[in-house]
Amino acid sequence: MDFDDPGFAELLDALHDGVYITDHEGRTLKVNQAYERLTGLSGAQLVGRWMQDLVREGVISRSASLKVIAEGQPFSLMQRLVNGKQLLVSASPIFASRGEIRYVISTVRDMTELLRMKHERDELQQLKALRHSTAQLHAQPQAQSSLLNAGLATDELFELACRVARCEVRVLLQGETGVGKTQVAQFIHNQSGRAAEPFLSLNCGALPEPLIEAELFGYAPGAFTGASSKGKRGLLELAHHGTLFLDEIGDLPLALQVKLLKVLEEGRFIPVGGLELKEVDVRIISATHRDLPRLVADGQFRADLFYRLNVVPLHIPPLRERRDEIRPLLEHYLAHFNRRHGRQLHWSLEALELLAQYAWPGNIRELINVVERLVALCQGSQIGSLDLPVECRAPLLDADGDSLNLRRLLERTERQAISQALQRFKTTRLAAKALGVSQATVVQKMKRWERD
Repeated sequence: MDFDDPGFAELLDALHDGVYITDHEGRTLKVNQAYERLTGLSGAQLVGRWMQDLVREGVISRSASLKVIAEGQPFSLMQRLVNGKQLLVSASPIFASRGEIRYVISTVRDMTELLRMKHERDELQQLKALRHSTAQLHAQPQAQSSLLNAGLATDELFELACRVARCEVRVLLQGETGVGKTQVAQFIHNQSGRAAEPFLSLNCGALPEPLIEAELFGYAPGAFTGASSKGKRGLLELAHHGTLFLDEIGDLPLALQVKLLKVLEEGRFIPVGGLELKEVDVRIISATHRDLPRLVADGQFRADLFYRLNVVPLHIPPLRERRDEIRPLLEHYLAHFNRRHGRQLHWSLEALELLAQYAWPGNIRELINVVERLVALCQGSQIGSLDLPVECRAPLLDADGDSLNLRRLLERTERQAISQALQRFKTTRLAAKALGVSQATVVQKMKRWERD
């Protein structure tokens, strides 16, 4: 094949995607103008160079061509250039008559534009989904802040939280650790008729039984060794007319469950070491990440207390099931920590895409931790994909953890881009022209998706 033939060069330069051709040993034979435009590297710099040397010198981070030469089959990966740009490279072998590899042809696409299109579409969807909530919150700036901090951006959860806030019913918040149960409890209190009164909280799993009892019910003077000679008021008494939030209620010892049940039934209790009954008017909101019905069945939690607490159960889904809320939370906390630490960082599209695909096992608590860490440690003005913790970069790794495999992301993005173009331009010809591909490409992809 004559790579210096003007007609062949003209054909390659007419392509919108970058093209990179090597021989069977990895020596660069030809690149087109689109590749030069995407990478900022000229053909004169590359033709005749070995891919192994380009990787070793850091001109490119890794080579799909070398992977194809080693394995004899097509391969795709995300490639980072020395200038920081990220490209999606798909390489395929061209075989000679006897079955050996003769050439490797790679097509190169700039993922930034594809990701930008995806994020623009996602932003429109988020805008529509949050329009109703925004209208409700317009006259409630404090509620808006509390809502965002809780990660409660969906209409269903917000409306349910608002309804129970206006009633004096007990609420049991259920959800994994870190989903924002404390913030949701605070939100319910702030929207209730008790908003001007105290909101106090106690983690029932953070203290041993004697200390929990003293914290919750208070104690009389000299009730036990080391006790204050003046005694101490408990959280129940301090929260009089307000709200008491009992987090991790499933860890409350059985002996204290009996005393708490008496408070719920009669509105009164006796402090530790005391003799006098104290009456209180307090709203109880409880929360747990544990399976309370199972604890009841196993005899570890009182059934009568469970039914008293579980008047209105409110399940808060984990962040991985509310992916449309991840980006607003990332933007909110980045702005928050930028102000706190005097930074002016912003997200790259690649970093946002990775974080949107991450499973967030620690939920909102983990998200807050990651954002503050990035603000503290990131050296540039933009948070890129390589700045993220290793675990947050995992969603786009192959099963062997070796290379960034974006086939699924690319197909999803292509579907969205083509669908958007068809809605706007109505015909496949005009849509293909706007996308910079052939009409046949659009038609073929649509037929394949219909079959799928």
